[in-house]
Amino acid sequence: MEAAKEKLLQGEIGVIPTDTIYGVAASAFSKNAVTKAYCILKRNPKKPFIVLIGTIDDLQLFDVLLDKSSKAILGMIWPGKVSVVLPVTSPKFHFLHRGKKTLAFRLPRKKFLLDLLRKTGPLISTSANPEGKKPAETIAEAEKYFGKSVDFYLNCGKMKSLPSTLVEINGNSLRILRQGSRKISRNLIS
Repeated sequence: MEAAKEKLLQGEIGVIPTDTIYGVAASAFSKNAVTKAYCILKRNPKKPFIVLIGTIDDLQLFDVLLDKSSKAILGMIWPGKVSVVLPVTSPKFHFLHRGKKTLAFRLPRKKFLLDLLRKTGPLISTSANPEGKKPAETIAEAEKYFGKSVDFYLNCGKMKSLPSTLVEINGNSLRILRQGSRKISRNLIS
């Protein structure tokens, strides 16, 4: 993990185990790494990455302002396999939000990942596959997709899961954009 931390802090891109599946990850504050990740993944340039954070306070780094009801909702669903779309209107983050002025953030529960995030700071992440292909379940599959275009691989055996659940907070309620590995209803979180 120490080597992965150093590589991510230096702006390198890696395939790492997330709290759901293997993900391509890079520092959320490195414009060069984010641009390179779009190229490696052949990702639609208008589609923002999810940002993994190590603590809810990391949202302040993106100038995200939370009201009481938003904080309460986040307290019910985080940490966990839920990515939450929040407003990020600052122009300095255009390279991340791609003009959408929102980003999806996730505060994972997995200890290994939290430890890494607390050392590296927020990371962009998406499933380890070129757009339109099946997510890699093993490092061998990820290496077939990316080869040496990715700077490092962090092996954690076979990983298979649904993607994170994706929600948006609207006032006092949640709008479910994608049901994933954690089932959520507007009134009940399970």
